[in-house]
Amino acid sequence: MKACVLPSSAPIETNPLRYGEVPAPEHLDPGQVRVRVHACGVCRTDLHVIEGELAPRKSPVIPGHQVVGVVERAAAGARLQPGDRVGIPWLHQTDGTCEYCRAGKENLCESAAFTGYTVDGGYAEYIVAPEAFVYRIPEGFADLKAAPLLCAGIIGFRCLRVSGIEPGGTLGLYGFGAAAHIAIQVAQYWGVRVLAFTRDERHQKLARELGAVWAGPGTARSPERLDAAILFAPAGELVPAALENLKKGGTVVLGGIHMSPIPQMPYELLYRERILRSVANNTRQDGQDFLELAAKIPIEVQIQTFPLAEANAALNALKNDSIRGAAVLMVI
Repeated sequence: MKACVLPSSAPIETNPLRYGEVPAPEHLDPGQVRVRVHACGVCRTDLHVIEGELAPRKSPVIPGHQVVGVVERAAAGARLQPGDRVGIPWLHQTDGTCEYCRAGKENLCESAAFTGYTVDGGYAEYIVAPEAFVYRIPEGFADLKAAPLLCAGIIGFRCLRVSGIEPGGTLGLYGFGAAAHIAIQVAQYWGVRVLAFTRDERHQKLARELGAVWAGPGTARSPERLDAAILFAPAGELVPAALENLKKGGTVVLGGIHMSPIPQMPYELLYRERILRSVANNTRQDGQDFLELAAKIPIEVQIQTFPLAEANAALNALKNDSIRGAAVLMVI
């Protein structure tokens, strides 16, 4: 099969992904399905994996964890059948037995596997995954537009949930890429006012087009106090800026899996019961709830597409903030 393989971590500017023929996965364990990949979203987490900001866990590895395709083969007894259209997310599998899984916090599982990081992902023509962690894709979304829902969408949704934002509230989104351009649509559906903080004027323009009441630089003083803020940009220097714009008792949510160091800051920014918290991965329930809501709204995903062979180019564009909305690889 054709795939993009990462032999070892390297800066994306060196175009480290190797496109070519590799053996297709053939063996299926009980409960697994083999999926013919149609599209795979390109995520900043892929960049963190490729550049080694996330410590390598499998090498070589095929990246990609926003996978949409069709079940080609299923293990005996599977509920999914050949021809079913499905999505494969970042959370590939959990042990189901650790204290976190038992408490309904499988996103914190001690032995979790992650698609495109600890197991091979979707920058390939075929992928194998446990059907218990695979989603059915709502009918209203074409393959290419469904792909970003599986990480950018789900993680943005979890961030919104844990932020505590309520109808009528004011929310700040820091960084306006794939996740934010989906999250703003959910927030507006909930009756939330959104302000966008992003350094790129093109992204500020997109935020306004999608209904942001204000858009400006990431370090700007907000024109009004925020009830909550979500940082999608992996820039630690934005944490003090977000806290400074927050109301008393508000929450700043860090939505990334990796972030540059948070600078020293005065306690005054955190005082008055402001909350600073991270989001780690997602639960299957997050994904199910979000996909149902995405179809109901419905979410309009803006994408820029690249052939699978040009994955390096897509990732370089993502790193340089030149993607409007989400980047997606066309696999078929």
